[in-house]
Amino acid sequence: MSTATRPQMTYLTAALDDLRSKHRYFRLRVLEGEQKPLATFDGKEVVNLSSNNYLGLTTHRALRKAALEATRSLGVGSGAVRTIAGTMKIHMDLEEQIARFKGTEACVVFQSGFAANAGTVSAILGKEDLIISDELNHASIIDGCRLSKANIKVFAHKDMKDCERICQETVNWPGKKLLITDGVFSMDGDIAPLPQLCDLAEKYNCIMMVDDAHSSGVLGRGGRGTVDHHNCHGRVDIQVGTLSKAVGALGGYVCGTRDLIEFLYHRARPFLFSTSHPPSVAATCQAAFSLLDSPAGEKLIRKLWANTKFFKRRLKKLGFNTGISESPITPIMVGEAAKAFEFSRRLFDEGVLAVALGYPTVAEGKARIRTIVTATHRRQELERALETLARVGKALGII
Repeated sequence: MSTATRPQMTYLTAALDDLRSKHRYFRLRVLEGEQKPLATFDGKEVVNLSSNNYLGLTTHRALRKAALEATRSLGVGSGAVRTIAGTMKIHMDLEEQIARFKGTEACVVFQSGFAANAGTVSAILGKEDLIISDELNHASIIDGCRLSKANIKVFAHKDMKDCERICQETVNWPGKKLLITDGVFSMDGDIAPLPQLCDLAEKYNCIMMVDDAHSSGVLGRGGRGTVDHHNCHGRVDIQVGTLSKAVGALGGYVCGTRDLIEFLYHRARPFLFSTSHPPSVAATCQAAFSLLDSPAGEKLIRKLWANTKFFKRRLKKLGFNTGISESPITPIMVGEAAKAFEFSRRLFDEGVLAVALGYPTVAEGKARIRTIVTATHRRQELERALETLARVGKALGII
């Protein structure tokens, strides 16, 4: 089989060469074995500071058991999309469990958090409508906004005066209005001012939507997210969450009224045109939510925050700039992309996985290393990582 690049595709080679010249090119790190705090990537054992596995549930005994039992009794796949023959009882049971956990009428599970955001926004709004969105919202929100063909107005990050300015200027908008925010922002780790956003949504008659991907399992009672953390129950119309981070498996979900969920059954394209979760994944998620809603889950969340506070305090003492983080997502601000990628490469060489992020993931001049500690990191692993960060950071002039 020929492997030569045809002329029509050479523009991709040129684009990759441009990335290399700007030090933004990367290769995928390959995990060998389990997703754990001490893990083997590309044949090298490293302290893993790049996983979203906040509570260590990817390898939890109860979740493993649930997955195996579901596979034995229900098979390895559902065999169809939900609207044809792919809605299994285990899917409905999971959705009812999540709705109870979040304190809403109903829930629908999507194949990913990205699909949940993009599919929901594009389903509920059209070209005559308006979206008011935080400038640092996740790419899945941005894509959903674009797919909806609605008018989009962006307010400065967490700037309530700027948000209200847009609300005032569009007070007589003839169509529907959606005010949307991340609960925890994935690049900076800061928390949305949800009570104030809810105030504006109520004052200016906006639908209120929150993406709680990075706060599910992290904030609120038992990890119920920012709505619970801020005591905004009944004030948020649409709550999006993920099953792929703290829950430890795969997928996303949307919670809200029964009418919202029924409407998404009929109009959300990822739901309509994607095969439903394998029974093993649904059962794993059920086990995770049962764990979260127990003393054992609360203990894991307390450990997550104890590790987070220890790590942040030590980073700041070493002289690193951790930005505006308020969550386990702790960036180490570097600025120049080339230096951030070199920092990441040297850290890996010395036994720490901490991935660099540059433009277009973050703004020009705001490149960083993003670190995330988990509940299952041991103190000696964090100490080892901090020593390495200090040594490499000093060598590169970052501290």
